[in-house]
Amino acid sequence: MTLPFQLGPAGLPTAEMSGESLSRSATTGCPLLVPGLRRRALLRAAVGLGIAGAGGLFTRVHAAELKVGQPAPPLVLHTLDGRSIATRDLLGQVVIATFWATWCVPCREELPLLSAYAARHAPQGLQVLGFSLDEAQNLPKVRTVAAGLSFPVGLLGSPWVPVYGRIWRLPVSFVIDRTGRLIDNGWNDDSPEWTAQRLQRVVDPLLARGG
Repeated sequence: MTLPFQLGPAGLPTAEMSGESLSRSATTGCPLLVPGLRRRALLRAAVGLGIAGAGGLFTRVHAAELKVGQPAPPLVLHTLDGRSIATRDLLGQVVIATFWATWCVPCREELPLLSAYAARHAPQGLQVLGFSLDEAQNLPKVRTVAAGLSFPVGLLGSPWVPVYGRIWRLPVSFVIDRTGRLIDNGWNDDSPEWTAQRLQRVVDPLLARGG
């Protein structure tokens, strides 16, 4: 099948445009600004590939290599205080890598819940890493939010994350078990925001297994 547009880096459709368009989740979460991408290109991609909505397009194109139960692709958080925390150095711990932004209302609503959960379960070996998609000029806002959190935060720098793809929907999280395997792929979650019930269902069993 010939697609009615060209694919750019990581399989994104390329198109010229004068402004910015919004890539919206097919379910919930904040939309992420996608420069250089026409809404019509997204719609043509969705129809041409037989995918219902732009969210499905991004998920299939950019997260195709993410396999639950397989080793999680490495992530490195460059924290606001100058440290580097690599998931490969966290073997033996349960890791939640969460992606958020100060302008994302659902993100700001779930962060206190996630922070309290992280503090409560740190003795059991839980580590949360907070990747902010804010731009550098929003750093003061990021620092303000981060000051109230129990887990480290850093600026992602780019919405492109190797293997995980473009972070097009916020919030989104990925859970890694003590052996370094990907246990929960956030792209597959229809309701990606953390709730007490979802944390209990996804993360509690991993913590109960011990180190």
